[in-house]
Amino acid sequence: MAIRKSVIFCFIIWQLPLLLLLPCHGRNLAYAAAGGKWDLLMSNIGISAMHMQLLNDDRVVIYDRTDFGMSNISLPNGKCRNNNNDLALKVDCTAHSVEYDVSTNSVRPLMIQTNVWCSSGSATSDGSLVQTGGSNDGKFVIRVYRPCIIGKKSNCDWLEIENGLIQSRWYSTNHILPDGSQIIIGGRDAFNYEFFPKTASTNNVFNLPFLQQTNDPREENNLYPFVFLNVDGNLFIFTNNRAILFDYTTNMIVKTYPQIPGGDPRNYPSTGSAVLLPLKNLEAHTIQAEVLVCGGAPRGSYLKATRGEFIGALNTCGRITITDPNPQWTMETMPLPRTMGDMVILPNGNVLIVNGAAMGSAGWEIARGPVLSPVIYRPDNLPDSRFEVQNPNAIPRMYHSTAVLLRDGRVLVGGSNPNEFYNFTGVLFPTELSLEAFSPSYLDSESAHLLPQIISPVSRHKFKHGQRVNIQFSISGSLNKNSIKVTMIAPGFNTHSNTMNQRMLVLTNGVVKQVGRSSYHMNCLFPKSGSLAPPGYYLLFVVHQDIPSEGIWVRIF
Repeated sequence: MAIRKSVIFCFIIWQLPLLLLLPCHGRNLAYAAAGGKWDLLMSNIGISAMHMQLLNDDRVVIYDRTDFGMSNISLPNGKCRNNNNDLALKVDCTAHSVEYDVSTNSVRPLMIQTNVWCSSGSATSDGSLVQTGGSNDGKFVIRVYRPCIIGKKSNCDWLEIENGLIQSRWYSTNHILPDGSQIIIGGRDAFNYEFFPKTASTNNVFNLPFLQQTNDPREENNLYPFVFLNVDGNLFIFTNNRAILFDYTTNMIVKTYPQIPGGDPRNYPSTGSAVLLPLKNLEAHTIQAEVLVCGGAPRGSYLKATRGEFIGALNTCGRITITDPNPQWTMETMPLPRTMGDMVILPNGNVLIVNGAAMGSAGWEIARGPVLSPVIYRPDNLPDSRFEVQNPNAIPRMYHSTAVLLRDGRVLVGGSNPNEFYNFTGVLFPTELSLEAFSPSYLDSESAHLLPQIISPVSRHKFKHGQRVNIQFSISGSLNKNSIKVTMIAPGFNTHSNTMNQRMLVLTNGVVKQVGRSSYHMNCLFPKSGSLAPPGYYLLFVVHQDIPSEGIWVRIF
């Protein structure tokens, strides 16, 4: 039951040696009681999970960086690499990337040759992971990881393309485009963009002055820009406190959006997070697209934190309909202030906000007050009842934490290393090598009778844009035909509170018909174009009364 108070004790700041409950002042908002469950999956995967991507074989590729010394997991078969980044460790026989197998709850070490620190990535249309840039000897490198299921191998690993980038890329953002290619935007001292793979017409870098205009002296606040493919094929690009709609094919700004109210920065190192809210009514003449930007840190927080002054994080979200002729921001108040949070779209269309800190900024040891309680945001609720605080975990997830959705509806959470090296003692927030899973309340056993199970199509089936497909599913309990929907999610590449390419579409479905004692059938229409759904692998769910089925993989081409 929702609790309505003008002052709510709504979050825990973890600070040695005390636990402090802080009041949340403000408008008379409703925040529901806690839900969800945490499980520790592995206490030590060998590396700290700075970057994550779920691939279509239900394995999660995880990597950290290569220039801090040894990790806690060895490379297989006596492999070693020459380490040009680390002055103290010239030969490194440890892994800095692993593949996590969800089904067996185990990891396999992978071999990275060059430094992938603070890099970017995106799954491709064939299901591979393309990772771009990094630091030092990795800043011009493109790396490709093809899942073992593609090559029918058991020992698949990274392939590195030296000088695959024209511009060095560190803290940049990737996004897949309607034709299946990728755009790589920005990065430190990189006020431009480029493409992969390159063609005769795209074998260049293209200037984007907007990135320089949003660069704050000494703080930047324009790194890891939030990028979303709009339904018209243009790109919504948000950085610092401003946004544009950008036609990358002509290098022209189509629209300039109002500055987010308050004017505080939302990008790295102030580090808020953002999502493109679920796309619906895909058959309509005009399809509406909304973006939600949450959290971050007030301007100047980074510089103050480096001097030991920790400013409270932002507790506001801005929501804007980017397809409106005259778009305006609507501001909402979160129950918990948060910087370095991660936003994960759940199969039922709600958004999980998890990880992060209540004070300070991204950077080495300059944040305090881990926010242990996640929050669920329900975009379709009335404005004063959208946020729901969840049960807290016990592990602080600070700078360099990650979170991604799994096919079974859980959220995989890992990382946290605000230290320059792997430090496990003598620091306020030790390096974290564990993996956890957060199970939203839709996975509670009390909801089992409402849980759909997809019978057909089988997983990994291919569909064309605009194709109609029959979906058959079963439910053990009573069916509410008016509470059925089919959703499709493109899993994102997550790092530094930016989940690149994360995208949900609510499919148009027909009448639900009963075809057996507890089985049902409906006909759905897949999105008609790559501007709505770029080619690639998606997770498809049947959702009944907000309870999602386990997903199946579908490939759109």
